[in-house]
Amino acid sequence: MGDVLAGFHAVWEFDTDSVLIRFERGIRRPKLFQALGERRIPYEALSAVEVTEGRRGTVVLHAVPRHGADPLMEAANGQLKDDCDPYRLVLPAERQTLAEYYADELRTVLGPDAKEPADRHLVAAPEPPLHFKAYDGKASFDGRAVAFRWFWTGASSAKWKCGDQTFPVGELAGIEWRSPEILNGYLRLLARGARDDGADEADQDPAAVVFGLGYGPVHESLPFAAAVLQAVRAADPAQETPDGEPVRRRTGDARRDPADIADRIRHLGELHGAGLLTDDEFSTKKAELLAEL
Repeated sequence: MGDVLAGFHAVWEFDTDSVLIRFERGIRRPKLFQALGERRIPYEALSAVEVTEGRRGTVVLHAVPRHGADPLMEAANGQLKDDCDPYRLVLPAERQTLAEYYADELRTVLGPDAKEPADRHLVAAPEPPLHFKAYDGKASFDGRAVAFRWFWTGASSAKWKCGDQTFPVGELAGIEWRSPEILNGYLRLLARGARDDGADEADQDPAAVVFGLGYGPVHESLPFAAAVLQAVRAADPAQETPDGEPVRRRTGDARRDPADIADRIRHLGELHGAGLLTDDEFSTKKAELLAEL
């Protein structure tokens, strides 16, 4: 099309095979849009285009993505508020005719499989490295593995006993993201070949980090989840663990800062003194930490 359509929070630039969405920055703009910056959406990633009445004298041009085409929307799983939906362009009501024109134009370029789920991701997730602070730990992703490093002030004793975690994407089957704007939000990693035998509560599961007020906000944790999900989908299935068994708990392989090790041992001593660790558990975990030096 070669046209440009500007809305309140974004600008859509139409190309022959895709639309480039540029999100504007500003203190009144959704933080998720600011974090995304811009996204290129191939027309084959869309299933439908709608024009609806918005709030307070606005009209909304809404491009609906195909199921499974966008890792961001797949990870969100319907939990995003309308104001944070990156596929909605909000325009003044007097531009409704223009919105309907572009909706008609977009409908003519939808792919032949528009109504079918996508068999692969067609929209790129944010690029790693990515990280964010949850309530009980720091989550980081370098493109190859997800790492959880627990915080003293938030992590449960169950997570401290297991130690910091590293999960290669080849050993993961997916992610589960529960919005921090919903009660008991969290990000959980799903292991490849795991049996559905009832997952632990997120605060007890070393394959999950929990959110809270000010922790794991949507604009940080959702792009993170999308990037991990995209990497998992792209991973070679041959990387599955032996016998298809899940690897839920794996300590980091990198060498640690001696000062960090000393701090962790002191904390273990506090847990031991409080009766949360047995003598054997304390000795074993202390030996594991010392071995990382």
